[in-house]
Amino acid sequence: MDTSNSKREWQEKVLQPSINRFPEREERFLTTSGIEIDDVYTPDDRQAFDYDQELGYPGEFPFTRGVQPTMYRGRIWTMRQYSGFASAEATNHRYHYLLEQGQTGLSVAFDLPTQIGYDSDSPKAHGEIGKVGVPIASLEDMETLFQGIPLDKVSTSMTINSTAPVLLAMYIAVGKKQGVDPSKLNGTIQNDILKEYIARGTYIFPPRPSMRLTTDIFHYCAEHLPQWNTISISGYHIREAGSTAAQEAAFTLANGIAYVQAAIDAGLDVDKFAGRLSFFFAANTNLFEEIAKFRAARRLWAKIMQERFGAKDPRSMMLRFHTQTCGHTLTAQQPDNNIVRTAIQALASVLGGTQSLHTNSRDEAYATPSEDAVTTALRTQQLLAYESGVADCIDPLGGSYYVEYLTDTLEAEAKKYIEKIDDLGGALAAIEHGFQQREIQESSYRTQKDIENGKRVVVGVNKFVSPYPEITGLLRIDPVEAEKQKKRLASLRAKRDSEKLAQAMNRLKEVASSKENTVPALVDCVEAYATLGEICDVLRGVFGEQEEILVI
Repeated sequence: MDTSNSKREWQEKVLQPSINRFPEREERFLTTSGIEIDDVYTPDDRQAFDYDQELGYPGEFPFTRGVQPTMYRGRIWTMRQYSGFASAEATNHRYHYLLEQGQTGLSVAFDLPTQIGYDSDSPKAHGEIGKVGVPIASLEDMETLFQGIPLDKVSTSMTINSTAPVLLAMYIAVGKKQGVDPSKLNGTIQNDILKEYIARGTYIFPPRPSMRLTTDIFHYCAEHLPQWNTISISGYHIREAGSTAAQEAAFTLANGIAYVQAAIDAGLDVDKFAGRLSFFFAANTNLFEEIAKFRAARRLWAKIMQERFGAKDPRSMMLRFHTQTCGHTLTAQQPDNNIVRTAIQALASVLGGTQSLHTNSRDEAYATPSEDAVTTALRTQQLLAYESGVADCIDPLGGSYYVEYLTDTLEAEAKKYIEKIDDLGGALAAIEHGFQQREIQESSYRTQKDIENGKRVVVGVNKFVSPYPEITGLLRIDPVEAEKQKKRLASLRAKRDSEKLAQAMNRLKEVASSKENTVPALVDCVEAYATLGEICDVLRGVFGEQEEILVI
């Protein structure tokens, strides 16, 4: 259908006279990522459109419209509120509360020492114990964290990367203590070390041994934990660091390519492990761009898996993903506005076809979420699921001229970035060159500049500024909790079997120095109540430590 003449006639005879009388409020309309938006979209913007190749049906290649044939008509997305603070005991109470409120999956936030391989009694952990997540220094802490929570009934996501193999070993050990066979465990471990070098910084070891640990998890889970998602390839932290939507999609999928290739190089068949890969994206506030980003990433990944890696199983081509609303969009000014921002971002996630969702809380610009705030965040999801009607139709915006244009544009931009990364030798080589880091820094600088000069409106910050009441009921972490954690750790060290511990740790050193899979040795270590820091010290001795990659 050629609408070019009628559109031109409308622009000349109807639109332009109107603009002459009432000028448009912007010279150029742009998405958050800088994509220029036309006044209106028509079938002419989809001239080369092939429905089967570009859209198809839900549950079928190229999965643009969703990875499941029924999507939310069959089952609502998993509501997985990210949580962890103070101590394993306090976090366990929060988990029970959230499950009672209707949350359908757990998502564990670990404190900074746990993320970078230090025990709570390490001098390097001072001041950080329990601040941004739960401190887990041993299997004993992990047992407390999941007390009363049957691991064969609840799906758990663990946001952990450099120490992912150790935390997974602890989770397996807790399951065994509950009488749950590892094959019955269901959940996800983030295990995405590449994005740490790009955007986040909680790495320990150099990239190449870190990749070895990642593929060890792939191997082990393929045999022993068939229901476990072995990696959550994360664009979330890339977006939070300041990337555009296209950069988020591209850098995430480029990392995915690197992981798939590393697994193949390690001898795994692509169709044996690719179906357990998952992804993790951010949801920003520009509604239509975010919806299009999710659809574009899903289609592009399907093509990558089919064309680049020769995947045959449709499950290997499915981009299944978790979404979290954007923390960097939350403001300390007028914090109630954050509820609305989160609702818009959650709506984009659902209309984009997410498999699970975390909604941020209104008070997160101040502190770890309070119980009241996290309840409102959860209720936001439940209102979307059960009152809004958006879960009743699969991909309701499919075929929208505007959404399909944005989907095509974002896919094309992401593809260009991936080709550039390929030219640099792949994601790992590009990281070592500082390519992704530099691109994100430049994007972040442009965004901040636009906010400061008023080109980008942030309600309550640079426009519509007004007084607001002081926020109350903030969650504060009592310093006493850190001292309690240190005492628990000292007690553990005193009562464990030192001979069994020494044998397990010596075995780990041997395995890490060889090409054997490290996960069985790690399970033995945690079952001997080796601490996280002790285990990581052994691995540091074998692999070395990574220094910061300087970006010039």
